[in-house]
Amino acid sequence: MLKRIDLSRDFHRHKEEFMAAIEAVCEETAFSGGKYADRFAEEFAKYLGVKYATGVNNGTSALHLAMLALGIGPGDEVIVPANTYIATAWGVTYSGATPVFVDCTPDTWQIDPSKIEEKITDRTKAIIGVHLYGQPFDFAAVKAIADRHGLFTVEDCAQAAGAEFEGIKTGNLADIGCFSFYPGKNLYAFGEGGAVTSNNEEYIDKINVLKNQGCRVRYYHEVVGYNMRLEGVQGAVLSVGLKYLDGWNSRRRQIGKRYDAQITNPVFRKIAHPLNTRPVYHLYEVQVPDPEDFLNYMAEHGVECNRHYPVPCHLQEAYRSLGYHEGDCPEAEKLASHCATLPLFPEMTDEEAELVIRLCNEYRA
Repeated sequence: MLKRIDLSRDFHRHKEEFMAAIEAVCEETAFSGGKYADRFAEEFAKYLGVKYATGVNNGTSALHLAMLALGIGPGDEVIVPANTYIATAWGVTYSGATPVFVDCTPDTWQIDPSKIEEKITDRTKAIIGVHLYGQPFDFAAVKAIADRHGLFTVEDCAQAAGAEFEGIKTGNLADIGCFSFYPGKNLYAFGEGGAVTSNNEEYIDKINVLKNQGCRVRYYHEVVGYNMRLEGVQGAVLSVGLKYLDGWNSRRRQIGKRYDAQITNPVFRKIAHPLNTRPVYHLYEVQVPDPEDFLNYMAEHGVECNRHYPVPCHLQEAYRSLGYHEGDCPEAEKLASHCATLPLFPEMTDEEAELVIRLCNEYRA
């Protein structure tokens, strides 16, 4: 069975380096925050070209802390795409603010700038765009709207480490960028991990205090804080992975572009990649009339596929109280009900990619 993603291949390829990094942390017992977490944050900021980065315990915390750093809280509203993983909205909700969901475009499947302004009220404080599937959203259009209305911009970069918009890496575009390093991400930890990036030192300083139990000096707590530090082991693992990220992304692009060009079966609808973006093909998502039938077909032929995300955020039970209904975000709903995810990871062979392409082209809905 060809897995949708197989992390074991990369682990075995770089096992000695990963294990040496973990051993170094263990020798120094630098487990919670500390030297190796801080070193990774510095390396990651340099890689992105952003002034500041700080490691946190996961991507959800990154989004939560970003809201707090911007002063967003109860009574505020934040624009969020309906087509995203639910954690984008959690960050808003945890701060006490209300997510306001906006539909996605019919081509890139990212937040639709043309739908944003109608959702802005006098309570709106920020717009979160998500570089979903590793495809950057139209940041220039979103930024223009934010500037007109005096709003913050936040990038959810959980699926887009190394992607670029108009030659600038994601995480270095908005007021704040938020990353996840959950296993399976383009840059991944051996467990949970995340980061927040910004060119504004004040935001990162506030996050550094909040994530560390509300203190700068041990046992002296300035504010009510959280335990959201990046673990030292994860920092060390991420430092190893960062060295290979560009190569991993290059291979993802090779496979993704093959899928783009060679899956020609008209039953599939594929994402658009605007020329001013450089995606990193975190997920290769297609729309198909009956996704469950397609998943079963691929499984019968030895290929694992799955679905991201079969229920859009605005229709999740957790947000029923916000009063959204079917038809409120039709493009996101269409994508959710027809989504299927093909295998794509850097260690896939050319023969495996060819198998996926052949099976897709032979599929009959």
